[in-house]
Amino acid sequence: MKNNKNVVSKTKQDLIDAFWSLYCEKRIEKITIKEITVKAGYNRSTFYEYFTDIYDVLEQIENSIIPSLDELPPISILNKNNEIPINMFLKLYEQNEKYYSVLLGDNGDPAFASKLKDSVKPLLKEALATEVKLNDLEFDFVLEYILSSMISIMSYWFKNDKILSSDKLIFIMKNIMENGIHSIFNK
Repeated sequence: MKNNKNVVSKTKQDLIDAFWSLYCEKRIEKITIKEITVKAGYNRSTFYEYFTDIYDVLEQIENSIIPSLDELPPISILNKNNEIPINMFLKLYEQNEKYYSVLLGDNGDPAFASKLKDSVKPLLKEALATEVKLNDLEFDFVLEYILSSMISIMSYWFKNDKILSSDKLIFIMKNIMENGIHSIFNK
């Protein structure tokens, strides 16, 4: 029985890998099931054992790399310094760099950034709620701004081959968050 599970897992992963290599080269609407199955070495019916369509492959990949709340650090860690844990986000991004750099890139899935933000926002909301003097709607806008900025700057960093050290990147991001953009220009 265990051997059969390994075969199923390998077959599914082969199909995912074939899809991913094609997705890295072209937009999803240009990818065909035939291309995936030929590249993976399986037939069309095997593809449908695991996926309903090409978009299902992408969704399964995205769901596997979106952190769940129990995978993120406990709220008590966040509350210790009362700041956004930028290094935690950077570590998460680096762990999934293969996927994040494409999904958040120019030809990636525009909905992925929202999925990523939605997975992290509840944790930040809970961790920072006692420090914030805004109503829920305003607080939600602030978190959206912070998370969008973080995702964008990390994507830019990866796109430019990590030209800055991670420490320098974290320093810049923290400085902007704590002191505003004017702190960078008024040095």
